[in-house]
Amino acid sequence: MTDQTTWLTPAAHKKLQEEFESLTTEGRIHIEERIAEARSHGDIRENADYDAAKNEQGMMEARIRQLRHLLDTAEIREAEDSGVVQVGTIVTVVDSDGSSTEYFVAPTENRIPGFLLASPTGPLGSALLGAAIGDQVSYKAPGGTFTVTVEAVRPFEN
Repeated sequence: MTDQTTWLTPAAHKKLQEEFESLTTEGRIHIEERIAEARSHGDIRENADYDAAKNEQGMMEARIRQLRHLLDTAEIREAEDSGVVQVGTIVTVVDSDGSSTEYFVAPTENRIPGFLLASPTGPLGSALLGAAIGDQVSYKAPGGTFTVTVEAVRPFEN
């Protein structure tokens, strides 16, 4: 995985591919219709509907470019069951007060409802990478320096 590569689960890749397909087909048709409707209201220099539709079109096209880049540079794979924290694993950590929390270690594009995300580029996620069960890891966050103990590691399964 390079700096340009984004690791994706097969489910996340499918979801992003579906969003891309939707935006490049129905999304573009919908925007064209909104722009045509707004143009029919008269002078486009003083037409708030036209400005809003053009703004929405620009934002949608930016998202399409972002998705295209993600899909073109994605590494699609499942995490290995090695007992070591890696991108694509679910890790349970215990903090200093004894409370346990479960995180999905993956880039934000892999966000899954019900799991807290520890991005591999963020303080916690990068500190956890390579840790095994029983290891203590410390990381600096805006609230200070924290130490957690890895309690369990398992690959994410769809």
